[in-house]
Amino acid sequence: MATPRDIDSLLKQWPFQPGEVNARLIKARNGRELLQMRVDMGVLQMETDLRPDGQRPNGAETYYDYLVGEVIREGDAFRLSKEQCAEADREFVQYYHRRLCWLSLREYRRAARDADHSLAFMDFVRAHSPDEEWTLSHEQYRPFVLFHRVQAGALAALEEGGAEAAIGEINAGLGRFRELFARYDAEEQYADDELVRRLHEMRESVRRRYEIGPTLDEQLAEAVRAENYELAAKIRDRIRTGDASGTTKAAASRDNANAAEPPVG
Repeated sequence: MATPRDIDSLLKQWPFQPGEVNARLIKARNGRELLQMRVDMGVLQMETDLRPDGQRPNGAETYYDYLVGEVIREGDAFRLSKEQCAEADREFVQYYHRRLCWLSLREYRRAARDADHSLAFMDFVRAHSPDEEWTLSHEQYRPFVLFHRVQAGALAALEEGGAEAAIGEINAGLGRFRELFARYDAEEQYADDELVRRLHEMRESVRRRYEIGPTLDEQLAEAVRAENYELAAKIRDRIRTGDASGTTKAAASRDNANAAEPPVG
């Protein structure tokens, strides 16, 4: 008797929901954890560590790691071939799918880890791209990946360290966005960028929910901008001693996951 190879029963038990990221964690027969994503005409199954497809390209943990090895062997003049560009794109797409799943499942540290991989890989391909057109075709997605990184890092910080830590993550992320716009001589577009506005909204949502005034880091930055160095020195002393009194009224609350729901997609 032939062994059934269709997945009809799986698809019927897990209907596809358009407009949503349908993800779940399961256990394989050997006990390892797997991540599944329901898509329109089937299911994507991913490993939870290293490359989502479980492959080891040329013996390396990821294709990015393999290419770094190629640069070490060939030198900084190394340029990606057409085939290597295609393989790099495969890895970018795999990590994108898994990052969406982690955000949907509120596995924020894992989402941040995958975003870090993609951002580092983007830096690599920018440095070793075969031409400017291919570089720009990838750089256009950098703000979106960076947004996911800041979002995931802030929500993880909210769960682990409270509202002030989350605000600190968002402010650091906004700094990275400002640097990105400056790199492409587009500083005038920074304030009106949709992703930047969404991060500002997320920060103020956290601030309102947890009744957070200006954090010590924000107070320090303002004192430096105003050239009030005596006040800046006092604030630095408070930061060193961990004295955050007066900046939060409700940081003890731990229903953090609902404070700023991540818009995934």
